[in-house]
Amino acid sequence: MAVELICLVWSVLLGLAHILIAGQARTNELGAKWNVGARDGVQPKLSAMTNRLFRAQANFFETFPLFAAVILITATTQLYSTYSQWGAILYLAARVVYFPLYAFGIPVIRSIVWLISLFGILLVLFPLVF
Repeated sequence: MAVELICLVWSVLLGLAHILIAGQARTNELGAKWNVGARDGVQPKLSAMTNRLFRAQANFFETFPLFAAVILITATTQLYSTYSQWGAILYLAARVVYFPLYAFGIPVIRSIVWLISLFGILLVLFPLVF
């Protein structure tokens, strides 16, 4: 399997980790009864860390569809290149690092890491456009 597709698979697993970790943090705070209930009404206030986990999850799912699209276009067109390989690796690595940086509220470095993940998407896109 191509490096780009391997990175896509691991990115899907990272997305699942976002969902499970943020969900478990909320369940730990609000209890299993709330989690399995209808969740009608106002959600009780969550801790700063749990809120950051959900924001990190939302941020991941803002960039992941773009990453998945360029990887699948690359695979479909067979336009694999050094750019697409390094771009996929950069995206995945940056997103793995980004998650705990966001969860622990580390500013600036988190934004730089996000830019690295965006650069990874652009590297994959480059051979498709030019």
